Amino acid sequence: MRNLVKRKLRAGKPSIGTWISIGHPDVAMYLADLGFDWLVCDMEHGPFGPETYHFMAQAMLYNRESCMPMARIPWVDLIWAKKALDAGATGLVMPRIETAEMARDAVRFMKYPPVGERGAGPRLAAFRDPDYFATANEETLVVVMIETRRGIENIDEIFSVEGVDACFVGPSDLSLDMGIHRQYTHPDFIAALDRIVEAGEEHGVAPGMHCTTAPGPTNINDAIARGFRFCAVNSDVAFLRAGATDALRGIEGWSHLEEAEEPEL
Repeated sequence: MRNLVKRKLRAGKPSIGTWISIGHPDVAMYLADLGFDWLVCDMEHGPFGPETYHFMAQAMLYNRESCMPMARIPWVDLIWAKKALDAGATGLVMPRIETAEMARDAVRFMKYPPVGERGAGPRLAAFRDPDYFATANEETLVVVMIETRRGIENIDEIFSVEGVDACFVGPSDLSLDMGIHRQYTHPDFIAALDRIVEAGEEHGVAPGMHCTTAPGPTNINDAIARGFRFCAVNSDVAFLRAGATDALRGIEGWSHLEEAEEPEL
């Protein structure tokens, strides 16, 4: 196993991916072919589990050397972690990390002994990879989500945990927990972003965030300029809706809101 995302982040370069919440292999297959560094399939809020994820990661096999299959699991849990990793995930995004103990659990659940507790049954992950057991501990990407005030308060302790490679900010969740939901230009939210970047630089953890193409602090280019490097831009649903909306708006003289003509009696 060779994780190109890890190499980019260690070199201080941005690594760009996107979020998948539609549980179908075709979505992963088509997005993996476009040039993203990684795709995170969302099993926390997405309506699918390990079985569907297996087929989504399988659909990425053709592009696995250039686009890394990843997953966000619902919680820091050994069973969820090993099922996602065995299905082919090259890294996991662990939600709502608030303490160093939770970060240590995240690392422990993702690594084989003697470092961690992952069991030996990699299935798709080791397909055509005879070196998988020798490389997995080093190459799997551990991403902790910082999405609460408590996570910000304990960020130095969290980022000091050996094995944590990157963090990921969910702007909606973080601002919700801070009592300023979606107020992304609020001074407190901006200060929180700067604190995450500062701590990441100090502890060698790549800062990351879910970004959009809209203006503001969560804009993908603004986030990279601020120091974020593990960045998702939009999502499968956002791309689908944006493409369909643009197509409908391009039809001259048509609107689905127009009332149909009354039939002649």
